Amino acid sequence: MGFMLQEDKKRMRWLFVILLLAGVLCVLSSCGEKKKTNGPVVQVYYVSNMETKVETHEYEKPVGSTEEQVKTLMAYLAAVYEKPPYKSPLAMGFQVLGVEYQEGGLILNMDENYSKLSSTTEVLVRAAIVRTLIQADGVNRVEILVNGNQLIDGAGDPVGWMTDGQFIYNDGSEINSYEQIRVKLYFANEAGDKLIAAYREKFYSTNTSLERFVVDEILAGPSGKIAGLYATISPETKILSVMTKDGICYLNFDSNFLTVVNNVSLDVEIYSIVNSLTELQGVNRVQILVDGDVPDVFGSAMFERNMDIVTTLE
Repeated sequence: MGFMLQEDKKRMRWLFVILLLAGVLCVLSSCGEKKKTNGPVVQVYYVSNMETKVETHEYEKPVGSTEEQVKTLMAYLAAVYEKPPYKSPLAMGFQVLGVEYQEGGLILNMDENYSKLSSTTEVLVRAAIVRTLIQADGVNRVEILVNGNQLIDGAGDPVGWMTDGQFIYNDGSEINSYEQIRVKLYFANEAGDKLIAAYREKFYSTNTSLERFVVDEILAGPSGKIAGLYATISPETKILSVMTKDGICYLNFDSNFLTVVNNVSLDVEIYSIVNSLTELQGVNRVQILVDGDVPDVFGSAMFERNMDIVTTLE
């Protein structure tokens, strides 16, 4: 059910529909008030006036086809207010030249003015767009192009497809500015008796500690981009607390931590966390608790990096 706005006439007509919808939505929402509804809702993401964070506002979930839902969500993102309480991501000095749907993927082609956004603002705009549009039925990834070319990030690398899990944020209604981080994580080999290192790059919110970010990523398991890596911890495991003090990272998990997955040995499970965390500056040792206590099977509560358990892919 793809839709590609390549012809100028069709493109202008579609953009006119977006702007018209934006004006209608401005009236319906009283230009900034949260839209009230008893039905399904979506979280629409906007950039704060100071351009330091992204904030969410709740609106009625669009209905209709994927194309219709995307048009409505883009209208939310393009709304213009007389006294703006925040900045609408699609009303920040650039234009959408075209939209294409490809088997679950949504491609937005921006004009060259998109490249004029500062690197920090661009990340916020990108996060707001992706997290909003991915709520349309049938959309599970988004890509942004600039004049038909791949978007390049601040590090000079192509951004490519972006998914819901690519932007890490806290549980509050506001999201602080995103930063891009590259971490080294350790996952199990097929036998479950050794660890293999893999790098992962993501955007994460600055109000999420790096230690929590790393543990969350270990729980999420391998990305699937590299064959031969296996999860080390049950995905049902809950993190009860994370705190670092004097070079020691203190972790407290619930009892699901003791559930074996992929025939992984206890040492592999423990050191997948320990080795990953000690890659961070300021973390030298890790203390692991389960429901606030040290399990008898641990033998110790404090662990240091163990590279003897690390191997490489054959």
